[in-house]
Amino acid sequence: MQLRLLEKGKTSIRVEISNPDETVIYPLLTALQRHEDVSSALYFTGHPQLDKPVLTVETKKGNPQAVLKKVAEGLAEEYAAAKQLLEKGLT
Repeated sequence: MQLRLLEKGKTSIRVEISNPDETVIYPLLTALQRHEDVSSALYFTGHPQLDKPVLTVETKKGNPQAVLKKVAEGLAEEYAAAKQLLEKGLT
């Protein structure tokens, strides 16, 4: 999965995603939509053969890139904790 910044504004960003992994994208999108500083988070897939998916994040306040990074780090921590619990339970 590769990301390319398409557009950066004061309170919004648009990111093109090459070879998206939906098992990562949809939890990220859900977490973004629940974040208190995010006014909207949209994932547009477009035509599967012609378009690359685009993630758009708009914030109420704060840097949208910082919010995206913070949300992604939070998800990484959650999944790491879940992995540890699974490993403990399976040993």
